[in-house]
Amino acid sequence: MTARTRALGVVAAALLCLTAAIGGLALTVPGAPAADQAPRPTDTDLRSLHAAGITGENVTVGVVGVTGFDTDHPTFADRVVEARAFGDGTTVSNGGRNRHGTATAAVLSRTAPGADLYLATFDETRDFRRAVTWLVTADVDVIVTPVSFYGTPGDGSAAVARLGEWARRQGVVFVAPTGNLARGHWHGRYDDVANGTLRFGETTRNYVAGRGSRTQIWLSWDRAHENETYTAELYRAAGNESRLVARSQPYGGDDVPNARINARLEGGTYYVAVRGPENATGAHLRLASPTHRFQQAKPEGSLAAPATGRGVVGVGAYDLADDGIEPFSSRGPTLDGRLGVDLVAPARHEIRGYDEPLVGSSAATPYVGGAAALVLDARPGLAPERVEHLLERTAVDVGPNGTDAVAGHGLVAPRRAVGRPTNATG
Repeated sequence: MTARTRALGVVAAALLCLTAAIGGLALTVPGAPAADQAPRPTDTDLRSLHAAGITGENVTVGVVGVTGFDTDHPTFADRVVEARAFGDGTTVSNGGRNRHGTATAAVLSRTAPGADLYLATFDETRDFRRAVTWLVTADVDVIVTPVSFYGTPGDGSAAVARLGEWARRQGVVFVAPTGNLARGHWHGRYDDVANGTLRFGETTRNYVAGRGSRTQIWLSWDRAHENETYTAELYRAAGNESRLVARSQPYGGDDVPNARINARLEGGTYYVAVRGPENATGAHLRLASPTHRFQQAKPEGSLAAPATGRGVVGVGAYDLADDGIEPFSSRGPTLDGRLGVDLVAPARHEIRGYDEPLVGSSAATPYVGGAAALVLDARPGLAPERVEHLLERTAVDVGPNGTDAVAGHGLVAPRRAVGRPTNATG
């Protein structure tokens, strides 16, 4: 399986209405509590910045997508400096199957209409690294990566997560989605074991719910136990009997121990079981599904790479209409104790030429990337950490507990960030 297939999970999730349930798999997985009422960033705020000449002019932004781009889209066609494809047989347009990449570039360009764009699409994980390297070499100011990689450790040690730290050291603001896994994530130790099968509390079954005829489920474990074998199994329950539908297969496309299920569903009731050594090992396991929800879900720590990396601005999803964090938006902290979610941003955007809005943390990410471009327009040469600091310190507090691993520092507010004095620290 290619990294394109792997990253497409977040793409598919972003293009669906993620809060709907699937008939026949009707198990409800609790979402996150709504945040307190808070002022919203509005189109009027952006228009006032644009009218004042703050448009992202003289700022370059690179976008790395997995579905390709329509470089002739009217929202940003005149801002594209260069577009490249990385990977055998990969094209910038991807045969016209480029809605997600096009939509994210459109959100960015609407936020910072004066910014110049470098667009990159990729196939394999190594091609993602090549795309990021190209953008850094091209001396872009901001990199936006509206894709997520599953089956990676939550501590930022995966190669795709380390790219963000490297890019920042080169002077680039690196922005990535936290993911849409809050309801499709579980983590824990391989300690409570019954005959080589992990127990989720009182049962060895973790039921799944959602919509869509295909499911992706990733199982990963820490490097300290990389020589051990763990397997996720998907079953369809029918009365007192269960039928094995799919068993996870090892994925060799990156540098971490993991395995993945890619299966077609026929309706009915499904659950996941995790099998491993006969006795407890203490290995830290993660189950993640970008397509379905788990009954035994643990939203905390549900971040996806590259947002788990140090030096990355991790962006969660916010619903302006409901004034709250989207229930699917991945939560921190990282496995090594960092906040993980730095900011949240509007996650539902109407796109010219498309019937359905772009929805998800990957829709929120280009909005923050555009806000970073506006800050750099107003303050040329500002270091990446200072750009992030301004965005965080001027964000609207919308977290249930102030700054936390659910909402990070709050809802990004471009107008406030641009208006804040350069030397502000409070």
